[in-house]
Amino acid sequence: MRRFEFGLSISAQDYLQYYRGEVRNVLARCQDGRTIQFPATLLTPFVTGRGIHGSFVLTCDDEGKGSRLLRQ
Repeated sequence: MRRFEFGLSISAQDYLQYYRGEVRNVLARCQDGRTIQFPATLLTPFVTGRGIHGSFVLTCDDEGKGSRLLRQ
């Protein structure tokens, strides 16, 4: 299982692009310097009136399947 830790700060205004489907993937830089890309739909449970802010952990299998996103 692969694990990626990163922080996100996306304003509510910026998140509209993801919500509308104009942008489908999120790029994030992990704490260890790696860059990852994942489907924006994984963020839906974490959206507030201020957008999305916090530290997150993305886990998936070795082939990048079965992604799961959790807030730390």
